[in-house]
Amino acid sequence: MIVLYTDFGIDDPYVGQMKAALLQHGRQDVPIVDLLHRVPDFDPRAGAHLLAALQTRFDPGSVFLAVVDPGVGGDRQAVVLEADGKFYVGPDNGLLAVVAARAQTFRSWRINWRPVELSVSFHGRDLFAPIAARIAAGEWPAAALAECGSLDHAMSADDLAEVIYIDHYGNALTGMRAVNVPQDTPLAVGAVRIPPARVFAEVPTGQAFWYENSVGLVEIAVNRGNAASVLGLAVGSLVKRAT
Repeated sequence: MIVLYTDFGIDDPYVGQMKAALLQHGRQDVPIVDLLHRVPDFDPRAGAHLLAALQTRFDPGSVFLAVVDPGVGGDRQAVVLEADGKFYVGPDNGLLAVVAARAQTFRSWRINWRPVELSVSFHGRDLFAPIAARIAAGEWPAAALAECGSLDHAMSADDLAEVIYIDHYGNALTGMRAVNVPQDTPLAVGAVRIPPARVFAEVPTGQAFWYENSVGLVEIAVNRGNAASVLGLAVGSLVKRAT
């Protein structure tokens, strides 16, 4: 399958144009999954940690078309990454770096091919989509790629103690994997102390807490409330262990 992961939103024409390019250059029987189109705008760093968590639910052979690309048209490279049997096509700007850092095995290639018509501002449609479509169709585009030893923009495999995404409920996902945080440890955002809980039903309505969410990340929530509004959270808000 092809898995789409972008900051394009769903109210503009960009996702539709990219899907059309995938169908034009690949096989129409390959499923296309819209994983997320609300990755924090222009933020490959937050997007990298969120992608690393979300990709664990997909099988080897999946092809991720990942585009958070504020430097499009600049000097950043276009790459293909294979990490633990999954493929990622997108910009080499840090967006794929956490996946690479946490992989047991990985290889990377620069995309040297350029289409006859290439928009300087929409590589997702014109450059990345055709390559992703061919990989998903089982046609490795060897002539379009040059293997490189590593990504230009590397990141640590370490967790990120920040808010990396806020969903429409106002729940704040962090870049911290819950397995690395003792389950009885309270956290803090600014001066606010946030106790742990297992699920929403364990705390009173209106109370803030943190819990291990469905993809294994520490998530800050308010039972039947909007944690971002109540606690003043935004992408980039620092999270620490309470003292």
